[in-house]
Amino acid sequence: MATQAQTLLDQLPPERRAEVEERVESLLAELSLEQKVGQLNQLNADFATGTAVGDMDVEQGILDGDIGSVLNFADVEEARHFQELAVEESDHGVPLVLALDVIHGHRTIFPIPLGEAASWNPEMAALSARVAATEAAADGVHWTFAPSVDVGRDPRWGRVMEAAGEDPYLASEISNARVRGFQGDDLAADDTVLACAKHYVGYGASEAGREYNTVDISETNLREVHLPPFEACLDAGVGSVMNAFNLYERIPASSNETLVNDLLRSELGFEDVVVSDWNSFGELVEHGVAGDLREVARACIEAGSDVDMVSGAYATELVELVEDGVVDESLVDAAVRRLLTVKGALGLFEDPYRYFDEERQSRRILTEDHREAAREVARESQVLLQNEGDVLPVDDGASVALVGGLADSATDMLGAWRAEGDPDDVTTLRTTLADRLDDLTYVEGCSRDGAVDDAQLAAAVEAVTAADVAVVAVGERYSQTGEAASRAHLDLPGDQRRLLEALVETDTPVAAVLFNGRPLAIDWTAEHVPAILEAWFPGVEAGPAIADVLLGEHNPSGRLPMCFPVTEGQIPIYYNRLRTGRPAENADVDLTEPPADPAEKYMSRYLDVPNEPLYAFGHGETYTEFTYTDVSLDTATITSADTLSVTVTVENTGERSGTEVVQVYLNDLVASRARPVRELVRFENVDLDAGEAATVSFELTAADLEFWTADDEYAAEPGEFEVQVGRAADDIVAVETFELVE
Repeated sequence: MATQAQTLLDQLPPERRAEVEERVESLLAELSLEQKVGQLNQLNADFATGTAVGDMDVEQGILDGDIGSVLNFADVEEARHFQELAVEESDHGVPLVLALDVIHGHRTIFPIPLGEAASWNPEMAALSARVAATEAAADGVHWTFAPSVDVGRDPRWGRVMEAAGEDPYLASEISNARVRGFQGDDLAADDTVLACAKHYVGYGASEAGREYNTVDISETNLREVHLPPFEACLDAGVGSVMNAFNLYERIPASSNETLVNDLLRSELGFEDVVVSDWNSFGELVEHGVAGDLREVARACIEAGSDVDMVSGAYATELVELVEDGVVDESLVDAAVRRLLTVKGALGLFEDPYRYFDEERQSRRILTEDHREAAREVARESQVLLQNEGDVLPVDDGASVALVGGLADSATDMLGAWRAEGDPDDVTTLRTTLADRLDDLTYVEGCSRDGAVDDAQLAAAVEAVTAADVAVVAVGERYSQTGEAASRAHLDLPGDQRRLLEALVETDTPVAAVLFNGRPLAIDWTAEHVPAILEAWFPGVEAGPAIADVLLGEHNPSGRLPMCFPVTEGQIPIYYNRLRTGRPAENADVDLTEPPADPAEKYMSRYLDVPNEPLYAFGHGETYTEFTYTDVSLDTATITSADTLSVTVTVENTGERSGTEVVQVYLNDLVASRARPVRELVRFENVDLDAGEAATVSFELTAADLEFWTADDEYAAEPGEFEVQVGRAADDIVAVETFELVE
């Protein structure tokens, strides 16, 4: 793929670039070896976001010149204090970079990133990141460790909530938008922060979905699945990249010269900062590829990794390694130059206190505009998984029974990685519905953990029986998702199924609202509960955004960025799977039943469940209907220099205005390596009033046909291709073919 990496220096006006480069080189000449190594040392100031590592006095370390950046400071007052120590009292006076994990909002918390990706609207991700950057910068933050761009295909892995799902193209579009939102047009502005693409690379393939577990992927898998979102971030000008915890070819990412120096820097052209994840340098010892921190420091600096987050390997070993002639000082200089360039691009040399302004802080955090943006993104993120019998939207004047502890849990609405999010800022679903409905009864039914006792169950059944419709909040606690929150079983936690079983036995229609940070295995719920709305963890505007959808004031338009499995036994499951030599899908076989004869057995299938997911990638329903007609290509043959135009007419044939997400997939029929059955290449959100139609066009080029060929290069091979247009990966409405010729 043709990556056009924009360095931080490339993004500066010529005059300012010259000033930054001059200042950086001047500082490099002035700093001692010890001070240069100190610049590469990042320490934790306050709350820990990883396992315990060696302690260091942060204030004394700043004074001694042993620290170049700090993460997890407590508040803006502490941040200012640290900066004053660095600039006014240390020998070198070089400002610090202050970092925090701002993943999906700073104080105004937006839906979790997986939920934002369900909008299939990159501008929603850009909006979320823009608001987060504005607030974080007003709170003294220079650098966020986001976006997470890991392609995840195993929902057991808790960190799927941090990224954009299973597809590299969708993840690339969303990740690029997030970088643009965080960094804006001018990194030195007082409402932007340095972004960090993480975790480089392959972390989403952690075996068995178990956090921090090993990864074993081919180079083809690396190139085609896990690398594209990073390339998209480089195209957007991301200023930092974070090492992953995992191995690649059995060498940890932090010390993997093939990944960092050869691929990221030389091939893709990334010239800015590479930072370790929390103690990922030190974990080389646990991986068994280094005997001590001296070996760790040598391996990581030689691989091209710049900043050591909390392990202390560089701080304790790098000076001696240089003095002993084991490590060339030019490697230290190169790493320090990259970090100092970041400081220059952030404008910290001109004004190290530019991010500390109490008046600006009061004007920019948790504003009404920011809350409205959070509500908009949360509305767009919801996915209507099913709606049998048109249970939703709730009819005007209907009596509603609201059930479930999650419906009134402010803290769970924030999700994991909530930065400075405060449950007191959250408006819950219970609060909103109580304000907007004339006839609402709320009963807990089950605790937030999913526990149900007989008294709760009886009260819930009584309330639902007396109502016109039941809205039941079920799902996970926020703490059951995110980092270090892998789950082997993906059904509803606790006794929530017991609650649903009792409620669907009444004559009252039931709509389930799911709160969760990953796809769940809810086959029983899908079979017995007529309406299911996926709300994810929606953020501070949870209640208003969900109520807008439940009450029909907003027509749901979200689409799944990850498949929902029928059962955990199907995992990993994803739509763009490779072909198999014995494809059951092409045979006239009922995969929902055990094989009736040997001819039905000896093919790629299960004996007890279908191959397909419960809900496919791209799936999502609305309160209206859309019809596709006139799908066409403007030519049947293209060369590598041509553009192929794909057009389709979409009509809203229902009675409500709504948004349809038109999806375009490609299928390379014969190639030098086996190709997926389909791959997403384009999508567009089309807003249509009832009865309105629109013609949508997509332009494809030979670059969209490229893959990692058997010659170990990105290329588009001549041959026949299918263009598949549809509503979801399992709902293709038209297929057209064309040929790429020499």
